[in-house]
Amino acid sequence: MEIFRGIWPALMTPTGENHSVNLPGLFALIDYLINKGVDGFYLGGTTGEGIYLSYTERQRLIQSALQHVNGRVPCIVHVGAVSVDDAIEHAQHARSHGAVGISSIIPPLYDSIEIVRRYYSAVAAAVPDLPLLTYILNPRIDSVALMHSILDIPNLGGAKYTGPNMFELRQIIDMGQGRWTLFSGMDEQALYGLMMGATGNIGSTLNFMPGVYIALMRAVREGRLVEAQELQLRANRVTAAMIEVGFTGALKDILTRILGIDMGEPRLPNLPLTDKSRTALRENLAKTDFEALVAL
Repeated sequence: MEIFRGIWPALMTPTGENHSVNLPGLFALIDYLINKGVDGFYLGGTTGEGIYLSYTERQRLIQSALQHVNGRVPCIVHVGAVSVDDAIEHAQHARSHGAVGISSIIPPLYDSIEIVRRYYSAVAAAVPDLPLLTYILNPRIDSVALMHSILDIPNLGGAKYTGPNMFELRQIIDMGQGRWTLFSGMDEQALYGLMMGATGNIGSTLNFMPGVYIALMRAVREGRLVEAQELQLRANRVTAAMIEVGFTGALKDILTRILGIDMGEPRLPNLPLTDKSRTALRENLAKTDFEALVAL
């Protein structure tokens, strides 16, 4: 099974009229990031607000994104849904349009390892020729025990681990015995995930400053860890400024300025920036290395 590596933006989904997907904005963002040298895309995840889209708009997003990427970089599609039947349909739809893998959160209300095991088994079986990457983002479920429980899934390809526990992350890496993809999913912890053996990073701020993470990964590979640490700290100051005012609204505001295309407002339960918070964001970003990091 192919192991995926490198820097993969969790692609943000631009919002158009009536909460539709803004396709010109989507295509502009895809082209911008490919030109920056990213290694792949993670589509329809938390940053992409996939679970907040209607069923129809979600499929339109995935089909349109995959067609526009057109094989230039590989794409993994997040297919998670509360309804396992919907998740299966999203997985089969993604495969039919060229996804190289699927991924899924632990859905809300799936509150035991046995329930989650049955969910992942059903979704993986629907697309047996594609790797399934679990999306570990639920502190109520023991991540290591969960991964142990699904080792019998033939097309289990690894995980996207979005958490700060590097010991836990390494246990999951070891479980794969060198055969799994293991993406670190916290931008703020990108360096430390790589140092622990992650094969790559999936993240939100990679939508506008992927160059810093590309440089960070290169520094890790070459053993320049002090330089990598400085890059991580510089990027984290930008991330902190976004979190302070509302992360998703900040991300859309930043990309609107960089690309010159209106990325729209977040979908509920995310909130748009107020005029006051937008001003605060720009003032706080001015105190960071924002411009230099975006330019990388």
